[in-house]
Amino acid sequence: MDRRKFLRTGTVAAGLAASQRLLDPITTNAEAGKLKEIPKRPLGKTGEKLSIIGFGGIVVMNAEQAVANKTVAEAFECGVNYFDVAPSYGNAEEKLGPALEPFRKRVFLACKTAKRDKAGAAEELESSLKHMRTDHFDLYQLHAMTKMSEVETVFGPNGAMETFLAARKAGKVRYIGFSAHSAESAIALMDRFRFDSILFPMNYVLFSQAKFGPQVLEHARKKGMGILALKAMAKTVWPKEMKGSDRQQPKCWYQPAPLPEQAALALRWTLSQPITAALPPGDEKYFQHALHVAQRYEPIRPEEEKILMASAQGVEPIFHLGNA
Repeated sequence: MDRRKFLRTGTVAAGLAASQRLLDPITTNAEAGKLKEIPKRPLGKTGEKLSIIGFGGIVVMNAEQAVANKTVAEAFECGVNYFDVAPSYGNAEEKLGPALEPFRKRVFLACKTAKRDKAGAAEELESSLKHMRTDHFDLYQLHAMTKMSEVETVFGPNGAMETFLAARKAGKVRYIGFSAHSAESAIALMDRFRFDSILFPMNYVLFSQAKFGPQVLEHARKKGMGILALKAMAKTVWPKEMKGSDRQQPKCWYQPAPLPEQAALALRWTLSQPITAALPPGDEKYFQHALHVAQRYEPIRPEEEKILMASAQGVEPIFHLGNA
Protein backbone atom coordinates (compact mmCIF):
# COMPACT_ATOMS: atom_id res chain seq x y z
CA MET A 1 0.00 0.00 0.00
CA ASP A 2 1.61 3.29 -1.05
CA ARG A 3 1.53 6.46 1.04
CA ARG A 4 -1.14 8.13 -1.13
CA LYS A 5 -3.59 5.26 -0.63
CA PHE A 6 -2.69 5.11 3.03
CA LEU A 7 -3.51 8.77 3.54
CA ARG A 8 -6.78 8.56 1.65
CA THR A 9 -8.20 6.24 4.30
CA GLY A 10 -10.35 8.25 6.69
CA THR A 11 -9.97 5.81 9.56
CA VAL A 12 -6.24 6.43 9.69
CA ALA A 13 -6.72 10.17 9.98
CA ALA A 14 -9.31 9.66 12.69
CA GLY A 15 -7.16 7.20 14.60
CA LEU A 16 -4.11 9.44 14.54
CA ALA A 17 -6.16 12.56 15.36
CA ALA A 18 -4.47 14.26 12.43
CA SER A 19 -0.93 13.34 11.48
CA GLN A 20 0.21 16.93 11.62
CA ARG A 21 -0.30 16.95 15.39
CA LEU A 22 2.20 14.10 15.64
CA LEU A 23 4.82 16.35 14.11
CA ASP A 24 4.38 19.12 16.67
CA PRO A 25 7.29 19.79 19.04
CA ILE A 26 7.68 17.46 22.03
CA THR A 27 5.76 18.66 25.03
CA THR A 28 7.29 18.17 28.47
CA ASN A 29 5.11 17.44 31.49
CA ALA A 30 5.41 21.02 32.71
CA GLU A 31 4.14 22.28 29.35
CA ALA A 32 1.65 19.50 28.70
CA GLY A 33 -1.58 21.21 29.72
CA LYS A 34 -4.32 18.88 28.52
CA LEU A 35 -1.88 16.28 27.20
CA LYS A 36 -1.70 13.08 29.21
CA GLU A 37 1.60 12.08 30.76
CA ILE A 38 3.13 9.10 28.98
CA PRO A 39 1.30 6.12 30.52
CA LYS A 40 3.07 3.61 32.72
CA ARG A 41 2.40 -0.11 33.00
CA PRO A 42 3.45 -2.83 35.48
CA LEU A 43 6.56 -4.86 34.66
CA GLY A 44 5.37 -8.39 35.29
CA LYS A 45 5.53 -9.32 38.97
CA THR A 46 8.32 -6.91 39.91
CA GLY A 47 6.09 -4.15 41.27
CA GLU A 48 7.82 -1.65 38.96
CA LYS A 49 5.89 0.60 36.58
CA LEU A 50 7.59 1.66 33.36
CA SER A 51 6.73 4.27 30.76
CA ILE A 52 5.23 2.59 27.70
CA ILE A 53 8.09 4.02 25.65
CA GLY A 54 11.67 3.27 26.61
CA PHE A 55 14.82 5.19 25.74
CA GLY A 56 17.30 3.04 23.82
CA GLY A 57 20.92 4.09 24.26
CA ILE A 58 21.55 4.04 20.50
CA VAL A 59 19.59 7.30 20.31
CA VAL A 60 22.58 9.15 21.81
CA MET A 61 25.31 7.02 20.25
CA ASN A 62 27.89 9.30 18.56
CA ALA A 63 26.03 12.41 19.71
CA GLU A 64 27.80 15.44 21.16
CA GLN A 65 27.54 15.22 24.95
CA ALA A 66 25.51 18.42 25.17
CA VAL A 67 23.04 17.01 22.65
CA ALA A 68 22.85 13.72 24.55
CA ASN A 69 22.21 15.60 27.80
CA LYS A 70 19.39 17.59 26.23
CA THR A 71 17.79 14.55 24.58
CA VAL A 72 17.78 12.57 27.82
CA ALA A 73 16.46 15.49 29.88
CA GLU A 74 13.61 16.09 27.43
CA ALA A 75 12.66 12.42 27.44
CA PHE A 76 12.63 12.36 31.25
CA GLU A 77 10.47 15.49 31.36
CA CYS A 78 8.04 13.82 28.96
CA GLY A 79 7.61 11.00 31.46
CA VAL A 80 10.08 8.41 30.17
CA ASN A 81 11.46 6.46 33.12
CA TYR A 82 12.73 3.34 31.31
CA PHE A 83 16.23 3.49 29.83
CA ASP A 84 18.07 0.64 28.12
CA VAL A 85 21.65 0.35 26.91
CA ALA A 86 24.31 -2.22 26.01
CA PRO A 87 28.09 -2.17 25.55
CA SER A 88 27.67 -3.30 21.95
CA TYR A 89 25.95 0.00 21.08
CA GLY A 90 29.13 1.81 20.13
CA ASN A 91 29.82 4.65 22.59
CA ALA A 92 26.22 4.78 23.84
CA GLU A 93 27.15 3.94 27.43
CA GLU A 94 29.75 6.69 27.55
CA LYS A 95 27.18 9.22 26.27
CA LEU A 96 24.15 8.01 28.21
CA GLY A 97 25.91 7.63 31.56
CA PRO A 98 26.71 11.32 32.11
CA ALA A 99 23.40 12.43 30.54
CA LEU A 100 21.35 10.17 32.81
CA GLU A 101 23.33 10.78 36.01
CA PRO A 102 21.11 13.66 37.29
CA PHE A 103 18.02 11.44 36.95
CA ARG A 104 19.47 8.05 37.87
CA LYS A 105 17.58 7.61 41.17
CA ARG A 106 14.25 8.34 39.46
CA VAL A 107 14.51 5.99 36.48
CA PHE A 108 14.59 2.27 35.72
CA LEU A 109 17.91 1.44 34.07
CA ALA A 110 18.39 -1.73 32.04
CA CYS A 111 21.61 -3.04 30.54
CA LYS A 112 22.68 -6.19 28.70
CA THR A 113 25.65 -8.43 28.04
CA ALA A 114 26.33 -10.50 24.95
CA LYS A 115 28.91 -12.54 26.84
CA ARG A 116 27.84 -16.12 27.48
CA ASP A 117 30.55 -17.12 29.97
CA LYS A 118 30.88 -16.23 33.65
CA ALA A 119 34.15 -14.28 33.40
CA GLY A 120 33.18 -12.36 30.28
CA ALA A 121 29.79 -11.38 31.69
CA ALA A 122 31.37 -10.26 34.97
CA GLU A 123 33.93 -8.10 33.18
CA GLU A 124 31.29 -6.53 30.96
CA LEU A 125 28.96 -5.87 33.91
CA GLU A 126 31.66 -3.97 35.81
CA SER A 127 32.59 -1.97 32.71
CA SER A 128 28.95 -1.02 32.06
CA LEU A 129 28.41 0.03 35.68
CA LYS A 130 31.45 2.31 35.43
CA HIS A 131 30.40 3.85 32.12
CA MET A 132 26.83 4.37 33.32
CA ARG A 133 28.01 5.99 36.58
CA THR A 134 25.86 3.79 38.76
CA ASP A 135 26.33 1.11 41.40
CA HIS A 136 23.56 -1.14 40.10
CA PHE A 137 21.27 -1.92 37.19
CA ASP A 138 17.58 -2.31 37.78
CA LEU A 139 17.49 -4.93 35.04
CA TYR A 140 20.39 -6.91 33.61
CA GLN A 141 19.77 -9.02 30.52
CA LEU A 142 21.32 -11.71 28.39
CA HIS A 143 21.61 -9.93 25.05
CA ALA A 144 20.32 -11.21 21.69
CA MET A 145 20.03 -14.88 22.57
CA THR A 146 19.56 -16.69 19.27
CA LYS A 147 20.99 -20.22 19.20
CA MET A 148 20.06 -23.13 21.44
CA SER A 149 23.77 -23.71 22.00
CA GLU A 150 23.91 -20.28 23.66
CA VAL A 151 21.17 -21.32 26.07
CA GLU A 152 23.21 -24.36 27.08
CA THR A 153 26.37 -22.28 27.50
CA VAL A 154 24.87 -19.60 29.77
CA PHE A 155 23.37 -22.25 32.07
CA GLY A 156 26.38 -24.55 31.95
CA PRO A 157 29.46 -24.63 34.21
CA ASN A 158 31.07 -21.17 34.37
CA GLY A 159 28.22 -19.81 32.30
CA ALA A 160 26.93 -16.23 32.37
CA MET A 161 24.03 -17.08 34.68
CA GLU A 162 26.51 -17.62 37.50
CA THR A 163 27.54 -13.98 37.14
CA PHE A 164 23.92 -12.83 37.00
CA LEU A 165 22.96 -14.65 40.18
CA ALA A 166 26.05 -13.47 42.04
CA ALA A 167 25.42 -9.89 40.91
CA ARG A 168 21.84 -10.02 42.11
CA LYS A 169 22.95 -11.34 45.48
CA ALA A 170 25.54 -8.54 45.73
CA GLY A 171 22.97 -5.84 44.90
CA LYS A 172 24.54 -4.93 41.57
CA VAL A 173 21.48 -6.23 39.72
CA ARG A 174 17.86 -6.06 40.89
CA TYR A 175 16.07 -8.05 38.19
CA ILE A 176 17.22 -10.56 35.59
CA GLY A 177 15.94 -10.77 32.02
CA PHE A 178 16.95 -11.56 28.47
CA SER A 179 16.48 -10.42 24.89
CA ALA A 180 16.17 -12.96 22.10
CA HIS A 181 16.00 -13.07 18.32
CA SER A 182 14.52 -16.55 17.96
CA ALA A 183 11.27 -17.99 19.29
CA GLU A 184 12.89 -21.33 20.06
CA SER A 185 15.60 -19.89 22.30
CA ALA A 186 13.15 -17.50 23.99
CA ILE A 187 10.79 -20.29 24.98
CA ALA A 188 13.68 -22.49 26.12
CA LEU A 189 15.02 -19.69 28.33
CA MET A 190 11.63 -19.06 29.90
CA ASP A 191 11.30 -22.76 30.72
CA ARG A 192 14.81 -22.94 32.17
CA PHE A 193 14.74 -20.08 34.66
CA ARG A 194 12.30 -17.70 36.35
CA PHE A 195 13.31 -14.54 34.48
CA ASP A 196 11.68 -11.26 35.45
CA SER A 197 11.38 -9.96 31.89
CA ILE A 198 11.76 -10.71 28.21
CA LEU A 199 12.75 -8.23 25.50
CA PHE A 200 11.53 -9.57 22.15
CA PRO A 201 10.48 -8.36 18.67
CA MET A 202 6.74 -7.58 18.71
CA ASN A 203 5.82 -6.25 15.30
CA TYR A 204 2.87 -6.23 12.90
CA VAL A 205 4.84 -7.59 9.93
CA LEU A 206 6.47 -10.32 12.00
CA PHE A 207 3.17 -11.43 13.52
CA SER A 208 1.19 -11.41 10.27
CA GLN A 209 3.79 -12.50 7.69
CA ALA A 210 6.09 -14.80 9.68
CA LYS A 211 3.95 -15.88 12.66
CA PHE A 212 7.02 -14.78 14.61
CA GLY A 213 6.18 -13.63 18.14
CA PRO A 214 2.64 -14.76 19.05
CA GLN A 215 3.87 -18.00 20.65
CA VAL A 216 6.53 -16.13 22.65
CA LEU A 217 4.06 -13.50 23.83
CA GLU A 218 1.63 -16.18 25.01
CA HIS A 219 4.36 -18.14 26.80
CA ALA A 220 5.63 -15.04 28.59
CA ARG A 221 2.08 -14.13 29.65
CA LYS A 222 1.60 -17.59 31.17
CA LYS A 223 4.84 -17.11 33.11
CA GLY A 224 3.69 -13.72 34.41
CA MET A 225 6.81 -12.04 33.05
CA GLY A 226 7.31 -8.41 32.18
CA ILE A 227 7.16 -8.18 28.38
CA LEU A 228 9.24 -5.52 26.64
CA ALA A 229 9.00 -5.05 22.89
CA LEU A 230 11.68 -4.56 20.27
CA LYS A 231 11.23 -3.61 16.60
CA ALA A 232 7.73 -2.14 17.01
CA MET A 233 8.35 0.38 14.23
CA ALA A 234 10.29 -1.98 11.95
CA LYS A 235 8.95 -3.00 8.56
CA THR A 236 11.34 -4.97 6.38
CA VAL A 237 14.94 -5.64 5.41
CA TRP A 238 17.04 -3.13 3.51
CA PRO A 239 17.70 -3.95 -0.16
CA LYS A 240 20.83 -6.08 -0.40
CA GLU A 241 22.52 -3.59 -2.71
CA MET A 242 22.01 -0.71 -0.25
CA LYS A 243 25.04 -0.04 1.92
CA GLY A 244 24.76 1.34 5.44
CA SER A 245 25.95 4.78 4.39
CA ASP A 246 23.17 4.98 1.80
CA ARG A 247 20.37 4.34 4.29
CA GLN A 248 18.22 7.20 5.50
CA GLN A 249 18.34 5.69 8.98
CA PRO A 250 21.94 4.44 9.38
CA LYS A 251 21.34 3.46 13.03
CA CYS A 252 18.66 0.98 11.92
CA TRP A 253 19.88 -2.34 10.52
CA TYR A 254 16.32 -2.88 9.27
CA GLN A 255 14.04 -0.62 7.23
CA PRO A 256 11.54 1.11 9.56
CA ALA A 257 7.90 1.80 8.72
CA PRO A 258 7.48 5.15 6.92
CA LEU A 259 6.96 8.30 8.98
CA PRO A 260 4.60 9.57 10.18
CA GLU A 261 1.36 7.65 9.68
CA GLN A 262 2.43 4.05 9.21
CA ALA A 263 5.15 4.26 11.87
CA ALA A 264 2.63 5.63 14.37
CA LEU A 265 0.12 2.88 13.61
CA ALA A 266 2.86 0.24 13.88
CA LEU A 267 3.85 1.50 17.31
CA ARG A 268 0.25 1.77 18.47
CA TRP A 269 -0.36 -1.80 17.30
CA THR A 270 2.52 -3.07 19.42
CA LEU A 271 1.46 -0.99 22.42
CA SER A 272 -2.04 -2.44 22.07
CA GLN A 273 -0.66 -5.91 22.78
CA PRO A 274 -0.35 -7.14 26.40
CA ILE A 275 3.14 -5.72 26.89
CA THR A 276 4.76 -3.33 29.35
CA ALA A 277 6.74 -1.06 27.02
CA ALA A 278 8.33 -0.71 23.60
CA LEU A 279 11.81 0.45 22.67
CA PRO A 280 11.69 2.56 19.46
CA PRO A 281 14.49 2.50 16.87
CA GLY A 282 17.74 4.24 17.69
CA ASP A 283 17.17 6.76 14.93
CA GLU A 284 16.53 10.14 16.56
CA LYS A 285 13.54 11.06 14.37
CA TYR A 286 11.81 7.77 15.14
CA PHE A 287 12.41 8.15 18.85
CA GLN A 288 10.98 11.66 18.82
CA HIS A 289 8.00 10.38 16.85
CA ALA A 290 7.47 7.60 19.41
CA LEU A 291 7.33 10.22 22.16
CA HIS A 292 4.61 12.09 20.23
CA VAL A 293 2.59 8.90 19.84
CA ALA A 294 3.02 7.97 23.51
CA GLN A 295 1.88 11.42 24.68
CA ARG A 296 -1.34 10.97 22.70
CA TYR A 297 -1.61 7.20 22.96
CA GLU A 298 -4.85 5.45 22.09
CA PRO A 299 -5.16 1.70 21.44
CA ILE A 300 -5.33 0.85 17.78
CA ARG A 301 -8.85 0.51 16.41
CA PRO A 302 -10.03 -2.59 14.49
CA GLU A 303 -10.39 -0.64 11.25
CA GLU A 304 -6.90 0.81 11.65
CA GLU A 305 -5.44 -2.63 12.36
CA LYS A 306 -7.04 -3.92 9.18
CA ILE A 307 -5.38 -1.16 7.16
CA LEU A 308 -2.02 -1.71 8.84
CA MET A 309 -2.10 -5.44 8.20
CA ALA A 310 -3.03 -4.82 4.57
CA SER A 311 0.13 -2.71 4.25
CA ALA A 312 2.14 -5.72 5.52
CA GLN A 313 0.94 -8.15 2.86
CA GLY A 314 3.86 -9.60 0.92
CA VAL A 315 6.46 -7.66 2.95
CA GLU A 316 9.67 -9.52 3.78
CA PRO A 317 9.91 -9.89 7.61
CA ILE A 318 13.19 -9.12 9.37
CA PHE A 319 13.03 -12.43 11.28
CA HIS A 320 11.60 -15.89 10.53
CA LEU A 321 10.79 -18.89 12.65
CA GLY A 322 13.74 -21.21 12.75
CA ASN A 323 16.30 -18.40 12.48
CA ALA A 324 18.27 -20.07 15.25
